[in-house]
Amino acid sequence: MIAELVSSALGLALYLNTLSADFCYDDSRAIKTNQDLLPETPWTHIFYNDFWGTLLTHSGSHKSYRPLCTLSFRLNHAVGGLNPWSYHLVNVLLHAAVTGVFTSFSKILLGDGYWTFMAGLMFASHPIHTEAVAGIVGRADVGASLFFLLSLLCYMKHCSTRGSSARTWGWFLGTGLCAGCSMLWKEQGVTVLAVSAVYDVFVFHRLKMKQILPTIYKRKNLSLFLSISLLTFWGTSLLGARLYWMGNKPPSFSNSDNPAADSDSLLTRTLTFFYLPTKNLWLLLCPDTLSFDWSMDAVPLLKTICDWRNLHTVAFYIGLLLLAYYGLKSPSVERECNGKFVTNGKQNANGHSCHSDVEYRNSEIKPSFASKVENGIKNNASQRTQLPSTENIVVLSLSLLIIPFVPATNLFFYVGFVIAERVLYIPSMGFCLLITVGARALYVKVQKRFLKSLIFYATATLIVFYGLKTAIRNGDWQNEEMLYRSGIKVNPAKAWGNLGNVLKSQSKISEAEGAYRNALYYRSNMADMLYNLGLLLQENNRFAEALHYYKLAIGSRPTLASAYLNTGIILMNQGKTEEARRTFLKCSEIPDENLKDPHAHKSSVTSCLYNLGKLYHEQGHYEDALSVYKEAIQKMPRQFAPQSLYNMMGEAYMRLSKLPEAEHWYMESLRSKTDHIPAHLTYGKLLALTGRKSEAEKFFLKAIELDPTKGNCYMHYGQFLLEEARLIEAAEMAKKAAELDSTEFDVVFSAAHMLRQASLNEAAEKYYDLAARLRPNYPAALMNLGAILHLNGRLQKAEANYLRALQLKPDDVITQSNLRKLWNIMEKQGLKTSKT
Repeated sequence: MIAELVSSALGLALYLNTLSADFCYDDSRAIKTNQDLLPETPWTHIFYNDFWGTLLTHSGSHKSYRPLCTLSFRLNHAVGGLNPWSYHLVNVLLHAAVTGVFTSFSKILLGDGYWTFMAGLMFASHPIHTEAVAGIVGRADVGASLFFLLSLLCYMKHCSTRGSSARTWGWFLGTGLCAGCSMLWKEQGVTVLAVSAVYDVFVFHRLKMKQILPTIYKRKNLSLFLSISLLTFWGTSLLGARLYWMGNKPPSFSNSDNPAADSDSLLTRTLTFFYLPTKNLWLLLCPDTLSFDWSMDAVPLLKTICDWRNLHTVAFYIGLLLLAYYGLKSPSVERECNGKFVTNGKQNANGHSCHSDVEYRNSEIKPSFASKVENGIKNNASQRTQLPSTENIVVLSLSLLIIPFVPATNLFFYVGFVIAERVLYIPSMGFCLLITVGARALYVKVQKRFLKSLIFYATATLIVFYGLKTAIRNGDWQNEEMLYRSGIKVNPAKAWGNLGNVLKSQSKISEAEGAYRNALYYRSNMADMLYNLGLLLQENNRFAEALHYYKLAIGSRPTLASAYLNTGIILMNQGKTEEARRTFLKCSEIPDENLKDPHAHKSSVTSCLYNLGKLYHEQGHYEDALSVYKEAIQKMPRQFAPQSLYNMMGEAYMRLSKLPEAEHWYMESLRSKTDHIPAHLTYGKLLALTGRKSEAEKFFLKAIELDPTKGNCYMHYGQFLLEEARLIEAAEMAKKAAELDSTEFDVVFSAAHMLRQASLNEAAEKYYDLAARLRPNYPAALMNLGAILHLNGRLQKAEANYLRALQLKPDDVITQSNLRKLWNIMEKQGLKTSKT
C-alpha cells in the first residue's frame, strides 16, 4: 500500500503547479464554446454529440465520442463555471488515482519489492503525460486509463477465481462494464479487452505460440476458450455500437492534420506510417522535445527508401520482434531463474517455485490460484504465490504498449493527427513496465554488487530526470503564450499562428501581425492564418490589406464563411453595396457539410444574412430585408445570440407600419437579452408612436442606465423629449450625446438636428461642422452645415458648403433652392457670389 500512496503522491505533487494554469489550446473549443456544458442544454445531448459539441452523424463531426468525459466537464461547469482551477484539479486527481491503480497492477506482476515502486514512480513522473494532465481535454485519456486498469484488474480476478468460485462471472461483468466506461471516456479504451485476452493466454496460462492452436483444437481448456470468446463478443459489440452511433462513417480530416494520409504516393504513405510508431517510442524513451501539436510538417514525410530515418524504422521493428520472440518462445532446455537453473521446465531449487524478484524471497507470500489449469492439465498449485516470469511480463508489457496504440497507427483508418502525446498515456504503462522488468532482469542476472547498484541507480536516475522534465514542461502549460512559444521549433507554422492570436488578445498588435506573417512564411496557404491576419488589419482600419488577405483565405478554403462575412462588411462600409450584396449571398449558400466546426460556420452564415438584411433595410427594401432575416432565424445555431437579429426584424416591420409584428420582435429581442440597449431604444420609439409615452420614457431611461457612456442612448431620449416639446431637456440630451460619441457621425449629426429644432442654432452649427468633418464627402452633412450657416448669417461659408454639396450631388433640389435663396440675400447685401 505504501508504494501506491507514494507513487500517487508524486503524481499529484508534480502537477500541483498546473492548478494555476489557464485554459490552453483545444480547451477553448471543448469547454468554453461547447454548448453541451451549459445548463440550458439538455444533458442528454452529450450522448448524441461528439467531444466538441457537434452532432455525431454530421459530416463534419470529428467522431470522437467521449460522453463520460464531456459529462465530467459539465459537472465542472456546474460547480465552478469557467474557472480553470477546478478543471485542472480534477485532471490532477485522476492522474494520481491512475498512478495508484497502476502501481497496484504492477505489484501483481512484480511482487512487493522496490521494482514495483520503481514502476509506479516512473509512470507518475513520465513527461509524456504532461499534455494529458496539464491540458484539460487530456482528461479523456486519463479517465479512459483509470477504467482501462480497473477492467484489466477485474479480468485478472476473474482468471484467478475461474473454476473455483461463482463470483468469477461477477468479475467478468465488471471487466465488461469498465471496458465500456473506458471506451466512453475515449475510443482506445476498448482495447483493454484485447490486452485482457493476452494476459489470460500468455501470462495466466503461460501458453507459448506453438501451444495455442493445439490447446484450442483439442479443447483442453474450455473455460479459457469461453472467456476469450466472451471478450471477443463484447469487444465486437462495443465497436459495432460505436460505429452505428456515429453514423457508420469514418471522420474526415484536412490534409494538414495528417499529411501522409493525403499523399498520393503509396511509398510515402507506407514509409511514413511505419516510421511514426518509431518516433512515438522515442518520445517515450527520450521525451526531450515535446510539443502541443505535431500536425502539418512537424514530422516531414519519408518519400524515399534512402531517407536515413528508415534505419530507425528497421531497428525499431527488429527490436520489437526480438522482444516478442523472447516472450513467446517455447521453454528452453535450461534457463536461469533467480540464480537457480531450470531444466526442461522444472526448477532445481529445493522445491521452491520460481519467483521473479530474487530480493524479496523472504517477503510475505499471499495465496494465489488454488487450482490452476495450465495447458489443459490441472495442477494443484503450491501454497506460494507464483509471480509471472520475466517472459510473461514482457509479453504483457508489449501488449499494453502496442494494442492501445494500434488505433493511432493509421492501420485500419486514417486519424486526424501525426503524433499526439496524450494518446501515449495508456501505452506508457506498457513502456514503464517494460523498462522496469528489463532493469530487474539485468539486476538479477549480474553477479557483482557494483553492477547491481549501477543498474538500480541508473533506473532511479532515469525517474529523477523524467520528473525534472515533467516539472519544466508543466511550466510551458501555465498559459497559452508559453505553450505556443515552446512549440515553435517543432511546428513553427501552427505555433506562430496560435501565438499571434494570444498576442492580439493582449493588444500587442505589431507583435501579433509579425507572428501571423511568420506562420504564413512557413505555410503560406493556411486559411485560418490568412483570415486572422485580415481580421487584425481590418480592426486597425487597413481595409485594402484586409480585403487582400480575406481573398487569399477564401482562395485557400472556399468554405470559410467568416472571410466572406468580413469582406462583405468592409465593402458595405465602403459604399460598394452591390459587391457586398453578392458576397453575403454567396456566403449564405455555403453548406456546412464536412466542415470541422459547423457551429461556427452557421454563426458566420447567420451573421452574413443579418448584414445582408441590414443592407436591404438601409436601401429601403424592407420586404427583402424581412425575407433575409427570416432565413437567418431558420439557419442560426443554438449558440448564436439573436437579440440584434430580432431587433432588426422589429425595425423592418416598424418601417412597414406593421406595429403589432414590430412589437412582438422587439419583445423577443428583450427576452433573449434583457439588457440589449438597441431593443430598449427601438421599443421605446414604438411605445411613443402608439401613445404609451410614460412607458416609452421608462425604456429610454433604462437604456441610459444600462450604459451611461453611450451617446446614442441620450440622442434617442433627446429626440423623444423634442417630440414632447420639452426643448430644454432635449437640448441637454443632444449635447450630452455629441460629447460622449464625438466620433460617431450618426450621433453628432442627429444631435445637431435636435439643437436646430430647439432653435439653438449656435450649438447646432458647432455639431453640424463636426459632422461635416467626420464625413467630408457626405452631401447631406455639407448641405445642413450650409443651411445652419445660412441661418446664422455666415453667408460666404454657407455658400462654400452648398457648392461643395452640389459637387458631390449635383441634382439635389433642396440644396439648389437653398443656394438660390442665399445668392439673393448676398446680392441684396452687396456681397460677391460665386456666380458673379
